[in-house]
Amino acid sequence: MDIKKINAEVTDANVRLDKTLMKYLTDVSRTNVQNYIKEGYVTVNGKKAKASMKCAAGDEIEVTIPEPENTDILPEDIPLDIVYEDHDVIVVNKPSGMIVHPSAGVYSGTLVNALLYHCDDLSGINGVTRPGIVHRIDKETSGLLMVAKNDFAHQSLAKQLEAHSVTRRYIALVHGVINHNLGRIEAPIGRDPKDRQKMAVSAHNSKSAITNFKVLERYNDMTLVECRLETGRTHQIRVHMQYIGHPVYGDPKYGYKSDDQSHGQYLHAKVLGFVHPRTQEELYFESDLPDYFQEKIDELRGEADES
Repeated sequence: MDIKKINAEVTDANVRLDKTLMKYLTDVSRTNVQNYIKEGYVTVNGKKAKASMKCAAGDEIEVTIPEPENTDILPEDIPLDIVYEDHDVIVVNKPSGMIVHPSAGVYSGTLVNALLYHCDDLSGINGVTRPGIVHRIDKETSGLLMVAKNDFAHQSLAKQLEAHSVTRRYIALVHGVINHNLGRIEAPIGRDPKDRQKMAVSAHNSKSAITNFKVLERYNDMTLVECRLETGRTHQIRVHMQYIGHPVYGDPKYGYKSDDQSHGQYLHAKVLGFVHPRTQEELYFESDLPDYFQEKIDELRGEADES
């Protein structure tokens, strides 16, 4: 079970408990929030409460999120591109289109299903639906991901992520020509109040987010950039690049509908570096761009040469 503790803010005063929780539990549906309250998984100042209860500033809200019921996460013989593996960690090159771990309504075809088939020893810190998963990348984002094979490794890798010492560099193809060579986007990200399926730069109910980028190549009306993350917010690169007016090509949520979206966003986790949990060796990995991504770059280069 996952326990989340929330301190109600001034802006939450006189707001229903269920609506207040919707602001903070960004990955939980409204139905699940209401069920948690109904089943007694939510307490306010140590006491169970009703969904209609009006919150007060300073209320201490605790939510116990149970493991999903009746969801057998089964091993599946799905090919994996394993870049590195030992007794503690696995580094996988995830293809675009693969979800990292099961969630509500999706219990097969994920990276976790494939990992369970590949090996028996995965850390259990994140429960039955996310064994071994230390960090995630979006379904349509391709590239490198580290997985923990035991709790010792998981705790070490999680601490490195928290300390921002893990090297993560992404290649993104974005709309428009960026004239400056280097950039730093420091803008907080939270749930989009107009569309809960999306994230947005917002000063309200958001978390700090920092993305650094440098220009690799410029084309007629697009730019290839390398992005380096200092934080790891949901959809961070996609939201930040849209925020500065250069959305990622092919992005179905934050990009242009006219894009070819058959592969999703053209975003690839190319570089991953971290300290091995047991040996303390500095590990560094790179992966090639997917074929469709490289073909698009070659096409843009050809158009630029002709103009």
